[in-house]
Amino acid sequence: MNNKAYLILAAFVFSSSLFAQTRKYSNEFLNIGVGARALGMSNAFSARANDVTAGYWNPAGLTQIEGDFQVGLMHSEYFAGIAKYDYGGFATRIDEKSVIGFSVLRFGVDDIPNTTQLIDQNGNVNYDNIKSFTAADYAFLISYARETNITGLSLGGNAKVIYRNVGDFANAYGFGVDFSALYKKDNWAFSAVGKDVTSTFNAWSYTLDDETESVFINTGNEIPENGLEITLPQLILGAGRLINFGEKFSAFTELDLGVTFDGERNDLISADPISISPRFGLELAYQKFIFLRGGVGNFQKEQTVLGLSQTTFQPNFGVGVQFKGFSIDYALTDVGDQSASLYSNVFSLRIELNKKGS
Repeated sequence: MNNKAYLILAAFVFSSSLFAQTRKYSNEFLNIGVGARALGMSNAFSARANDVTAGYWNPAGLTQIEGDFQVGLMHSEYFAGIAKYDYGGFATRIDEKSVIGFSVLRFGVDDIPNTTQLIDQNGNVNYDNIKSFTAADYAFLISYARETNITGLSLGGNAKVIYRNVGDFANAYGFGVDFSALYKKDNWAFSAVGKDVTSTFNAWSYTLDDETESVFINTGNEIPENGLEITLPQLILGAGRLINFGEKFSAFTELDLGVTFDGERNDLISADPISISPRFGLELAYQKFIFLRGGVGNFQKEQTVLGLSQTTFQPNFGVGVQFKGFSIDYALTDVGDQSASLYSNVFSLRIELNKKGS
């Protein structure tokens, strides 16, 4: 048992009293991103998305996948390995113009000690009463994309189911819809992704026993009530360009703008009700074999201890290798700040397959 474990439990107990409210930041695990390729470009990937991970970044981009099938896997750990984040995706062509995809995401903390029964009714500390539980968020995405009759234009969408669970204490179910478009002309690519366009509603349900409720009351915590947590819509606009340097070298640069409509945020462009968060990514390629990636994003306005205003940002880095349908990618990234202790190593794998005889 260490201090970090107690702090994690305290954080989940504290946050449980907020779940029944409508919050500005909801389902934040869906904003982390998937695939080391995109994460290495600081999530500036909506126009570039041309592989199985497009089901997450821009469903319309699934029309750009190579091969008849693609499978993608990713694993990463955050906060010194306390939180684990995993992704699995699959995409396949159903005809010359259409693609369907499936994605599963999990962000969770396992083996959290439940210390609510640490002290028994006689006031004695009994470590045998400590049991562990898991707090995890899951998302299941079903994607569809189709090329239109307009040359270069593809449309796509997601239907997603959310499941969130905090041990035996609480769980929530939610449903949301995304729509997107991708337009490619010559070496340019433009994208628009509307996330949670109908808003995503998570319905929370709590099952606290009498002893746990008593601990909450005695420690000054509110007893959570069943209710809704709402994820409001956001829009992601992207523009990218492919630049070829002879026959062997190429570069793809992209600028994305994340637009939110839920009031003033601590973004680079901040207003009420619209705030805009830019991010920039670069992918360098040598013969479509070796890739070098970088990007900057997560621009934040902060104040120093002296009360001075400053703008911070998060740089990311990545590399990749692709050979005969197999792609292995690596990224050095984190979930939101510039603290070196929170940076994580992210690895992902993509596999392209073709039907026999094709």
